[in-house]
Amino acid sequence: MDTHHMHMPLYVENRDVNEAQELMSKYGQEAGLEAAERAEHSRNIGNHIQFARWRQIERLIMTLSLKTVAGTIH
Repeated sequence: MDTHHMHMPLYVENRDVNEAQELMSKYGQEAGLEAAERAEHSRNIGNHIQFARWRQIERLIMTLSLKTVAGTIH
């Protein structure tokens, strides 16, 4: 995975973190794909708010799945 071009979550709520953790627990390595499918479904039915939320959850899952640290270490 090329972390230099990955879009990091801009803003997530506690419920989004919980949702990401639930998807990761249930779907394992496929959790990001599940979130992407949910985002696509939301877009297809015209729900742009849920589309954006699921895309953020997808990005959060990718971030939580990293084996290395992304960003600055203090």
